Amino acid sequence: MPLLESLTDALRVLPGVGPKSAQRMAYHLLQRDRQGAGRLADTLARALADVRHCARCNTFTEVEVCDRCLSPLRDPALLCVVEMPSDLMVMESTQAYRGLYYVLMGKLSPLDGIGPRELGFERLIERASDGVVQEVILATNFTNEGEATAHYLGEMLRARGLRVSRIARGVPVGGELEHTDLGTVAQAFVERRGW
Repeated sequence: MPLLESLTDALRVLPGVGPKSAQRMAYHLLQRDRQGAGRLADTLARALADVRHCARCNTFTEVEVCDRCLSPLRDPALLCVVEMPSDLMVMESTQAYRGLYYVLMGKLSPLDGIGPRELGFERLIERASDGVVQEVILATNFTNEGEATAHYLGEMLRARGLRVSRIARGVPVGGELEHTDLGTVAQAFVERRGW
């Protein structure tokens, strides 16, 4: 395969990048930003060689245990379970949570062949059962797969005597009811709380 076709094909592995977008990117990198292309190639090669999973929370890091897990400012009694590192970053950007995390690196999806073993649930159970964790907060997405993942994990963790909670869902802050989907409004009613 010619190199230009190979580059275009390689760029298609990125999420949301189709054949036309990949071709535009390839042409741009080769014609207008060869220095940027070199920096991209070098950084990607270094990341592939040096980035690994944190031994405690399973997120991406360059060291055995990430800085967040080692921070004395975090509450080790709280463990928040998220699907992906991007979800962890969203939680962190709220500045509302000061506990520790566990990143699943996915969600249950039997149709795609992703089950508890592929997601390493046994590592999470071991981590949550360390005697320090008092509450596990399930913060998986509210998709069918995310809900199934939260339910499965909740049952496993409760069976081991751990306190388990689930992040709430409902009408977004600043949202207007007339512009909110009916499922979200209904769920907000179900999960209402005293004021």
